[in-house]
Amino acid sequence: MAIGERRSCPRFMPRFCRGVPRGGHMRKGQRLEHLRQIAALGGKAKAAKERAAKLPIPPYGGSFLEFVDAVGRGGPSRAAWRTFWKVADGLPLEADEVETFRLHTGRSSPPTSPAREVWVIAGRRAGKSEQAVTRATWRAISKDWHAVLSAGELCIIPLVAADKEQAKNTLAYLKGLVHHPLVAPHVARSLKESVAFKSGVVVKVVTASWRTVRGFTLADALLEEVSFWAVEGSANPDQAIVDAVRPALLTLRRHGARVYGISSPYSRKGVLFDAWQKHWGKDESDVLVWNGSTAAMNPSVDIAEIARAFADDPAVAASEYGTDGLVTFRSDVEALLSREAVEAVVIGGRVELPRVGGVTYVAFVDPSGGSQDSMTLAIAHAERDGRVVLDCVREIKPPFSPESVVAEFARTVQSYGISKVVGDRYGGEWPREQFRKCGITYEPSERTKSDIYGELLPVINARRCELLDLPRLRAQLVGLERRVGRGTGRDSIDHGPGQRDDVANAVAGAVVLVAGGQAHGPRVIMSFGDAASRYESGKLDHGAEERPPEEYDEQGN
Repeated sequence: MAIGERRSCPRFMPRFCRGVPRGGHMRKGQRLEHLRQIAALGGKAKAAKERAAKLPIPPYGGSFLEFVDAVGRGGPSRAAWRTFWKVADGLPLEADEVETFRLHTGRSSPPTSPAREVWVIAGRRAGKSEQAVTRATWRAISKDWHAVLSAGELCIIPLVAADKEQAKNTLAYLKGLVHHPLVAPHVARSLKESVAFKSGVVVKVVTASWRTVRGFTLADALLEEVSFWAVEGSANPDQAIVDAVRPALLTLRRHGARVYGISSPYSRKGVLFDAWQKHWGKDESDVLVWNGSTAAMNPSVDIAEIARAFADDPAVAASEYGTDGLVTFRSDVEALLSREAVEAVVIGGRVELPRVGGVTYVAFVDPSGGSQDSMTLAIAHAERDGRVVLDCVREIKPPFSPESVVAEFARTVQSYGISKVVGDRYGGEWPREQFRKCGITYEPSERTKSDIYGELLPVINARRCELLDLPRLRAQLVGLERRVGRGTGRDSIDHGPGQRDDVANAVAGAVVLVAGGQAHGPRVIMSFGDAASRYESGKLDHGAEERPPEEYDEQGN
């Protein structure tokens, strides 16, 4: 063979190329047969790959601490987390680890058996999500769950996140782990928001809702940022979810299934705060509560940045990052209304009341531009005994056309005989102009939102009002928080992080408008439906002519 001449001997060619004429030119029939041979080989390779993916694989045999090191999530910067996991699993501690244990648990004697539940109160960027996902992955591959489950039984490990953004962060940690060479052979399939393992467990990221965990068998449940959960329609979302999780763990309790509640601290309420109150520093408790500052749990963070945060706002920084190894719940934030107080004024089964002749109604509007917040309307009136009654609530969720919502609200208030509404000062002249087009006068409220909520508080606590049975209203009222302004001492009332108060704002405005009309002397109902305000006295003779008191003019002003 001449130098540079291409070998053309059939024995040097791939099987599917034999019989191809020299130069690569084939007749049509030869070309089709050639392509069929290539396709057959590709199909066989794909089928072989699919068969291999379905083959059982022995569970990972190493301990969790060995797994952490193997996947690169151990090392000196995570020494405190290593101690935490040893305590949670009832493993012996080294001498230096005992001191770490005492600092972060408030206990004196390390436990000798695994904790029944685990609650971690840790600062931001302490590594909570990374550790939670690593634990869930190890649990999924360390046991053949098919052997302990009934035929057809679906087992999951939910990573319950506070919101969609938190879920994305958690999902990124999970997707990163499943591609690790140690973990990848155990993966059956990786979907958008979950990973199914060959062991029979699905690790799934879900947003906080009791509905997402019901009906499943749970091998574990990891509740992330539980202090900040806000679920529409639930006044106590964290407790409702934990109540749904615990029964789902019963089947696999003997196999180590348990709750992990992991969060930065916030206000002094909720399941995380309750766990801290009941189990922190209690040697005899089988529930582990671990408290760790950001720097203690993750020494690689920028300490200078944390110092600047303390200089700006010490109360917030103590909760966000912590100091001296510990984080604290916010002492400057407290719930405005208790759940019991709100439930006491809700009339069960009442969702709306029709207009009644001879009754004067008021309306309050919380406007919105239509892209982010809801636009809401509330209508209320006063009874002769002084009780304020909520009659109607409307909420339009975004996105929507503000002009069309104004027209809809105008029709609603007109059906109650109302020609004038009050609302906050959102949007400047825009709400006035739009309501004016519909024949309704819009008057900006003289009260700030904090003032309105502050005046609502005694009305509810004294049970001087009747509210509609609306889950979103209850949840938003219970979610209101009062913060003490540092330096001013003035209270600021608003919704909590990640929550909303659009419905609560409109309802509070309407209730306070009515209650405010009863503040001095005989009861004056502030009417935005009549040309003049009606003056009523609880003992007024209905046959007598109704006149406003002398201090009001003929127009009731």
